[in-house]
Amino acid sequence: MTKICPIIQYHVGNLGVGIKMPTKEKNYCEFDEKRVAGIMEQAEHALPVVENFLKNATDEKQILEGLYVVDKMIDKKVKGAEKLYPTLSRFNNTNSPNVQSMLAGIYRKTRPIEAFGPLYKMLIKESINPNTSCPFDPTEEIGGAIFEYLKTGAAIYEYTKQVENSKN
Repeated sequence: MTKICPIIQYHVGNLGVGIKMPTKEKNYCEFDEKRVAGIMEQAEHALPVVENFLKNATDEKQILEGLYVVDKMIDKKVKGAEKLYPTLSRFNNTNSPNVQSMLAGIYRKTRPIEAFGPLYKMLIKESINPNTSCPFDPTEEIGGAIFEYLKTGAAIYEYTKQVENSKN
């Protein structure tokens, strides 16, 4: 078993501390870029620590900054980051428009087949009962992710697979 660097553990353990949430004046979160950079320096080694953190995170700020790190890892093409859907899926039923938007952005990049249905569910749920306290519209990101699935044919593949499985 690989020994985890104490610096990574420290940075990951502090995810969510001091982030600034969206306001009417700015419709996005501000994350601790130094902390994120510290994690990204050891991205492959930090990935299991970040994944474990997200498996246990319950605070919205922790979840958001953890998802932000995953998003950055995907951008950096950190091996394994694109396969975190089983861990991230625990947030699929969230009512937080912030978490919905972060998930949709990640799913838009990675397009895990299993995420198409939850994205569609998020879009419908948010359309029927919009979060009016949110300073942005999460359906823009959710809809964009769904569009990416449709554009790439991932949704057609998933639907075909489900139909075939239901026949068996």
